[in-house]
Amino acid sequence: MANSAIPPQILAIDLGTSGMKAALVAADGTVTGWAERPVPLVVLPGGGAEQDPVAWWDALAEVVADLGRELPDHVRAVTTICSSTQGEGTIAVDAAGEPLTRCISWLDMRGAPHLRRQFGGFPAYDGISVLKIARWLRLTGGMPSVTGKDPAAHMLLVRDEMPDVYRKTKTFLNVLDWINLKLTGRTVATVDSILTSWVTDNRKAPSIRYSPALVAASGIDADKFPPIVACTEVIGTLAPHAADHLGLPRSVQVVAGAIDNTAAAIGAGTIGDNETHLYLGTSSWIAAHVPRKKTDVLTGIASIPCAIPDRYLMTALQATAGANLTWLRDKIVEYDDPIVSAGHVSRDEGTIFDAFDKIIPSVPAGANGVIYTPWLYGERAPVDDPNLRAAFLNISLDTTRSDLLRAVFEGVALNTRWLATAVDKFLGTPVRSMVITGGAARSDSWCQIFSDVLGIEIRRDANPVTVNARGAGWIGAVGAGLISFDDIPALTRNDHVYTPGPDHDRYLEIYDIYQDLHKRLAPVYRRLNRPAT
Repeated sequence: MANSAIPPQILAIDLGTSGMKAALVAADGTVTGWAERPVPLVVLPGGGAEQDPVAWWDALAEVVADLGRELPDHVRAVTTICSSTQGEGTIAVDAAGEPLTRCISWLDMRGAPHLRRQFGGFPAYDGISVLKIARWLRLTGGMPSVTGKDPAAHMLLVRDEMPDVYRKTKTFLNVLDWINLKLTGRTVATVDSILTSWVTDNRKAPSIRYSPALVAASGIDADKFPPIVACTEVIGTLAPHAADHLGLPRSVQVVAGAIDNTAAAIGAGTIGDNETHLYLGTSSWIAAHVPRKKTDVLTGIASIPCAIPDRYLMTALQATAGANLTWLRDKIVEYDDPIVSAGHVSRDEGTIFDAFDKIIPSVPAGANGVIYTPWLYGERAPVDDPNLRAAFLNISLDTTRSDLLRAVFEGVALNTRWLATAVDKFLGTPVRSMVITGGAARSDSWCQIFSDVLGIEIRRDANPVTVNARGAGWIGAVGAGLISFDDIPALTRNDHVYTPGPDHDRYLEIYDIYQDLHKRLAPVYRRLNRPAT
């Protein structure tokens, strides 16, 4: 019997590229317990990247078992399961719901040539018919990535290069959808998980549906797309095999859940229109719920279907943020370096911020003249340019490693200011305050730098590492009828408010230089990084 003092718990699944995580979340947002298991990414020649869905499923049982050993009373109080997962993955499943291949990851680019063949035409932009692009923008708000990194291209890859698999495929599922199939035995897609198949009419937020014209043009059989449900829909209770696998009662209900950036917007507590949050992880994004569908083609910012049924989520994505620190740690700092020992002799990303926060304040704003551009993997917004690359500029004999470290922190913040300018224009109102969340928000120094560079108030999530799981927990709680979305702002907790200090004026000068650097360097990077012919 569950302990009556423990409120109903939502088992929040947080499945990222690095692995499977799970937490126990109460309706008030309290996160109790946390467990995780790594899941390997298989990198293949020719731009392939895959993960084994069965490994996800096995890892889920392990993390639930870990929670059960640590917090048995809380696990017995679980009434609902809700997931937040990585997006843009593709799994072909057969009529029995079994995967026919490994999941084709959001990193996989092998479908790019198939995409161009399917959607080519004259006139074209990046090999894609301009007329088709116009129709996608009008109906969906976006378009397939010409890099091939989303389900629209993945499905064509299966169709053209794996015809036997395609013939046996009952349904193509995104990562979230496959987890839900395993949990309930029901095949569905959510309004956000289906987005990057680019076959839906998203013009009316409460009634996202398939567009017959887009489905017909996709090159994929219409019956291979799953039914669409809202993120908050209760899609069933645990199937017998799932209940046995997880050691939970069959009465536990499953709420459909959301893709990670959708869940983070809920977990950050930014529910109201135009309330922004900055997610600071390996990549970063600024997001806000908005009342209407809109696309800014020039900056690559769009509002897309989300967890709140009558709203859209504006998302402005930057390719690399915390990845710059990971690169610095793994490629520049050696294993026995003092910068690591300052973080308690650990190379874990969670404690390295302790070391960084001891060093950053020792360097003045402007990093003694060094500027860093954080484009390790190109950029997505406010310019979509895969050729951009990172650089340190203005290094001299006097430059220290501490200068370089601060320059990296500042470079990401300067890039975010560039993005924030486009966000202000998109929203039609300047952002004056922003929640910061995600694992890298644990750095006090970085939060202050963001406030100084952006010139706005930064409110830090009190538990930024668990924002996706908390978001999944709240979506599950709404679906279960425990709370409404309107209740969430009052439940949100921030642990510190950062305000712009005297360094803001210095950063205004540096930002002008930063923008000029992009204009001057972009043509150079195009020449350096153009594909070999």
